Amino acid sequence: MLTIPHRFSFLVLFFCLSCCASVKENAEQQDSQVLKDLKMLSSDGFEGRKTGTAGAEKAAMFIVDRFKSLGLQSFNEQSTYVQYFKFADKEGTAHTGKNIIGYIPGKLKETLVISAHYDHLGEKGDSIYNGADDNASGVAALLQFAAYFSKNKPNFTLIFAAFDAEEMGLCGAKAFVENPPVQLNRIQLNINMDMIAHNEKNELYVCGTYKYPQWKDYIEGTKDEAKVKLLLGHDNPDTGHDDWTNQSDQGPFHDKGIPFLYFGVEDHKDYHQPSDTYENINPTFYVNAVQAILGVIQNIDNKLSSQIQINKNKVM
Repeated sequence: MLTIPHRFSFLVLFFCLSCCASVKENAEQQDSQVLKDLKMLSSDGFEGRKTGTAGAEKAAMFIVDRFKSLGLQSFNEQSTYVQYFKFADKEGTAHTGKNIIGYIPGKLKETLVISAHYDHLGEKGDSIYNGADDNASGVAALLQFAAYFSKNKPNFTLIFAAFDAEEMGLCGAKAFVENPPVQLNRIQLNINMDMIAHNEKNELYVCGTYKYPQWKDYIEGTKDEAKVKLLLGHDNPDTGHDDWTNQSDQGPFHDKGIPFLYFGVEDHKDYHQPSDTYENINPTFYVNAVQAILGVIQNIDNKLSSQIQINKNKVM
């Protein structure tokens, strides 16, 4: 029979082990969900998600349904989360795109825009270009972050933007900054993700600090804790095509003078190929990359918001 002190010690130990098990289980569930979302969005049923196709519509509704289930707020009166926009392709053909936009109000009106494009290349002949890394990976991460902050109230107001028509010239992001749901001067930063699931060297690049060096501190504070190598680079304008500044949806934000951090991997053999499938991503790397990006967002949300609040108090 246990004595009273031993019983107490046993209960404390049991409680601690239960909490640890619960935290581990929650983390595993989150990891499982982000992989499930990536696998779903890159499955054949979405037909490669080319803008204007049934597959893209299916992807858009998938994201809308998830935003609803997470309780994200909508900027439009119909609460559909959809921002329609029109554009012309290189041949002059008119198209209609659909950005999916939701937000979580924070303690501050200042805003971070977290983005990823959901469109890809569709079908060519008998091949489906599923775009698992490009960019089901970014969208699944975006949904993961929306789920996290729906349960953990942020300091900044967070806009979650799933852009359409990136593959046709960054058209969704251009439409967003030309017709933003909030004043552009409220947007402190764009955090964009495009191809974050496929790398054999465990390397994830963070582009943007060459032009906006003030953001380095928020990244470097997560390096020791992350299980993936966060490398700064691919943002020097003197490096030609190796400068990624205008190669994904962060470009239109940068053109408006809005700082950005773009997370992505270097090109791989499956880039823009039918072989960019769920089976060819690196699941462990991907889960760790998502966690590393979340760590950066948390750093920014905690540290920068505190500085903004201090500055506001000084003015008052």
